Amino acid sequence: MATQVEVQRPKLFAFVLMIGGFMGLFSETALNMALTDIMADFQIEAALAQWLTTGYLLTMACMVPISAYLTKWFSTRTLVFAGLILSLVGVISGALAPNFGVLLAGRVIQALGTGLLLPIMITVLMLIFPLEKRGAVMGIMGLVITAGPAVGPTLAGIIISASSWHFIFWISALLYIVVLCIALTTVENVAELTRPRIDIISILLSTLSFACLIFALSSMGTASLTQWIVWVPLVVGIISLIVFTLRQFSLNEPMLNLRVFKYPMFTLGALLVFLVILCILSTGILLPLYLKGALLFSSVIAGLILLPGNAVNLLLSPVVGSLFDRYGARYFCIFGFATMFIATLIFTLTISTTTPVWIIICAFMLLFVGISMVMMPAQTNALNQLPQALYADGSATITTLIQVGGSAGTAIAIAIYTNHMQQVTAAKAQLAPEAIVSSGIQFTFIFICAITVIGFICALFIKKQKQV
Repeated sequence: MATQVEVQRPKLFAFVLMIGGFMGLFSETALNMALTDIMADFQIEAALAQWLTTGYLLTMACMVPISAYLTKWFSTRTLVFAGLILSLVGVISGALAPNFGVLLAGRVIQALGTGLLLPIMITVLMLIFPLEKRGAVMGIMGLVITAGPAVGPTLAGIIISASSWHFIFWISALLYIVVLCIALTTVENVAELTRPRIDIISILLSTLSFACLIFALSSMGTASLTQWIVWVPLVVGIISLIVFTLRQFSLNEPMLNLRVFKYPMFTLGALLVFLVILCILSTGILLPLYLKGALLFSSVIAGLILLPGNAVNLLLSPVVGSLFDRYGARYFCIFGFATMFIATLIFTLTISTTTPVWIIICAFMLLFVGISMVMMPAQTNALNQLPQALYADGSATITTLIQVGGSAGTAIAIAIYTNHMQQVTAAKAQLAPEAIVSSGIQFTFIFICAITVIGFICALFIKKQKQV
């Protein structure tokens, strides 16, 4: 049975971490609704603008494995404050950005901060709350992980309509300052510092593999697989990832302890979380494009259309967390993926230039019913299989998969969408731009629908096991 670490204010401690994590994850997709405005302000193309999202996710994907070292070298308090300060510097840089380069740099700095906060959040929550309350707490954390990127376009649309995209950053800065003030009296050191030997080769291999893979996937939107800009980084990324994995198993003190995968239910849970994030982030970037580019809604209306789905997530995640403590993960995950399949199938079959808004709203709500039932149970059930000594490694591994899944989901969705639109444009040049956008979105949802089928099949193999 895991040992609970006593802290003076566990709820406020959790609040600081969750709000910090929420702001970072909110920023993953917040600019999706503002990309057209940013393109106009800085006179850039969509292929370059998308790096505001892809670059953010890529930085986090590279940062999270490194944070596995940092959590063993530096105190919890130091890392939390470093994460919050980096995030604050990043959003202020974005708010004041005179050009695209500074804006992108600000996004990278904020991503570095979020990459520190997320693994800490998961590990700390596993340590400061007893096992019997863990489901409810992780349910709220699951809400943070899913609601952050999901609500980004909604809130951003409202902010843009009221002022400009700069205020997305200013509002974030204000919240970071508030959280920093609360953190001064609530954050405590809880993790044991082991200070393992730092393996520079592992750091280089992980950074190279994730960077190359995400770059290759992003490049597929404008280039074919046969072009060197796609296949060269793809091959380098795959080889680097294989070498990185083999190296982690050969080290006594690995950068990312992949031995957590020897626990079958952890492996399965991590896979399910990865698939859910693929769905969330790909849907999160596609629907704003559809609502604004095909149905011609304004940013604020498009954001409000997505609001009911986010509300469902807000209401269900804590409930599922509480019920998880009694019923476990299996049935939640099976029913959740079945529900996600129905929702994505509705999108696949109905999306057009004349689709009634109520269908989009209902399908999006249904999608988040399923997501709420999978995200927390899958993650908590996975981590519950690990001994306490592996919590940090397990949380770092899952958080890495979340960021890689988010990056991959965004990149793959944009690549499929862009390539299909190019094919439709070449074959049917007479089609209106709205119809071309709609066709691209509809075709891409076939990919998301397939992901939910894979998730459903995997969920059938979940077994309830006792915590190690």
